[in-house]
Amino acid sequence: MPKPAPRSRQGTMKRLYLLRHTKSSWKEDDLSDHERPLAPRGRRAAPPIGVYLRDHAILPDLVLASSARRTRETWELVSLMLPKPPDVLYEDKLYLADAAEIMARLRKVDHDVDSVLIVGHNPGLQELAERLFGDGDAGALAKLTAKFPTGGLALYQFDIERWDELVPGIGKLTDFVVPRDLV
Repeated sequence: MPKPAPRSRQGTMKRLYLLRHTKSSWKEDDLSDHERPLAPRGRRAAPPIGVYLRDHAILPDLVLASSARRTRETWELVSLMLPKPPDVLYEDKLYLADAAEIMARLRKVDHDVDSVLIVGHNPGLQELAERLFGDGDAGALAKLTAKFPTGGLALYQFDIERWDELVPGIGKLTDFVVPRDLV
């Protein structure tokens, strides 16, 4: 009996978008860090990110966001610009999560989900973005490693079939944008 042909991996692709919340306010001293709102600058910066996503047909299947007020507000303003906002899960474990914690969460995403957008915090997002890089836009990588500012958005592709196959060094960075580039 002949051996079955190996399964082709051609056409399998997962996409990941890492979005750092936009600028938050430090004006209210009595609020916990978790409850800090967006600053006026952050409120202005979020909608152009949504326009960028819409104009580039980037509509993630799932959004995973930190439960912090500033990430919730960022996503709410970004999603207003999208034709059909995807489901969002606000998760306490993503609040100030490090790269390993974010990676562990991504590995648990259902394999039927092809694209995920994470709304989170630094330094975890920048660390993850740097660890995932294996190929792609060198200019975007240089910009990302220099600084992953508030409102920064890193776009990755992976030649994997399941999220539990995600490991460092296999991502293709396709773009890195910051709010000042979008206005």
